Amino acid sequence: MVRIEVDHGFCVGNAMCVATAPGVFAHNENRQSTVVDAAGDSEALVLEAAANCPVSAIRVVDGETGRSLFPPDPTAGP
Repeated sequence: MVRIEVDHGFCVGNAMCVATAPGVFAHNENRQSTVVDAAGDSEALVLEAAANCPVSAIRVVDGETGRSLFPPDPTAGP
């Protein structure tokens, strides 16, 4: 399972993540994205949502290893 973080200091609420992975993301009362269910959509959709965030407010981490899946860790090997 992955751990998903949304940085509300950056999130502008454009809803790309909500449209891409609606089982995972929803808007809160401030119209910023929040994680409602980390397992609500596939990892591939979560990564696509993170990659499409125009302000890079989403971080996705491997729950077992702690390795950053998005943004990718430049020091990690292939």
